[in-house]
Amino acid sequence: QVQLAESGGGSVQAGGSLTLSCKASENHPTNYHMGWFRQAPGKEREGVACIWTGGVITQYAASVKGRFTVSQDNAKNTVSLQMTSLKPEDTAMYYCAAASRFEPDCLVPTKYPNWGQGTQVTVSS
Repeated sequence: QVQLAESGGGSVQAGGSLTLSCKASENHPTNYHMGWFRQAPGKEREGVACIWTGGVITQYAASVKGRFTVSQDNAKNTVSLQMTSLKPEDTAMYYCAAASRFEPDCLVPTKYPNWGQGTQVTVSS
């Protein structure tokens, strides 16, 4: 089972930027789908962005498209989520998740068996 560790969360003012990183353990598949999800208090977990490392295929939720960018660094076993123009409604616990096969519906949380512990992002107005 792949272990995942997120980092990079924090508190910023609206309009600011943060970059989250998710490092996968060494036993990850050669190619895998990595998703970023978030969950605010009282709300369901929602997909934010995902990337297929085999061909750098990305998808974004409509709410973050144009503001967030997901990227990979294969040498470091890391997938990052660069978040710009942050809004208070982006406040949530952010999680990364991994699946060992290509998932066309990669923004759906139930597609992923492996999850990190989460990192908090707080955006103040």
